[in-house]
Amino acid sequence: MTLIAILIGTLTAGIGSVWLAALLSFGVLARYTQHMLSLAAGALLATAFMHLLPEAFESQVGPQALFATLLAGLVFFFLLDKAELWHHGHEHGSDHDPAHAHHGHDHSSTQSGGWAVLAGDSVHAFGDGILIASAFMADLRLGVVASLAVLVHEVPHHMGDLVVLRQTSDSRRAALIKVSMAGAVTALGGMIGYALVDQLLDYLPFFLIVASSSFIYVALADLIPQLQKRVSSAQTAAQIAWLLIGIALVTVVSILAHQH
Repeated sequence: MTLIAILIGTLTAGIGSVWLAALLSFGVLARYTQHMLSLAAGALLATAFMHLLPEAFESQVGPQALFATLLAGLVFFFLLDKAELWHHGHEHGSDHDPAHAHHGHDHSSTQSGGWAVLAGDSVHAFGDGILIASAFMADLRLGVVASLAVLVHEVPHHMGDLVVLRQTSDSRRAALIKVSMAGAVTALGGMIGYALVDQLLDYLPFFLIVASSSFIYVALADLIPQLQKRVSSAQTAAQIAWLLIGIALVTVVSILAHQH
């Protein structure tokens, strides 16, 4: 019975949050593509700095080990980025043409950013699954509350993910499927958490840190450089406003989730 409840809770939180995010970003906000880049950068940075990192540092693990993991994560996602860019450039023969490489930056850099986001999402979702499983094992009602808190909290973050993936995919459906598959890892985390909850809880801070490193890397290496083009002062103000909205959305939802 507990395992069934964990599966329902993790799938609802993991995939439900992606579909809710898609309804918003592909429906209501679809026409504001450029603004959504700023919102995505703000949401990813806030998810890392206001939610995942504080949670990791609340654990008994020493800060030096956590910062070392963060550094290793950033280097890993840089290498993942390089591998993807090399593969992309090799396929299209654009490595040796600096002008082509420059103009192709938006497509190729976000292509690799998409991989980093999916990897980080999967690690993050796995950690969420463990948290939901441990909540259900403590108390059924606590598990329901934890599932709802994860669902609500992940919506603004997944809106950011979908913007990144939408740039790398030819269709909205492909972006939605990829992020949904990463969200479904929550159920895997829930099942493994159910079986090994005591052992895995010790490693949870490291999952949180690795997920953080991917979101920080994608925001700073892929999204923000795209916003640094020379634009009018009104467009710059709009970029800053949407960046702050992304940060505020995640921060407010995170605070509300922690109160319950």
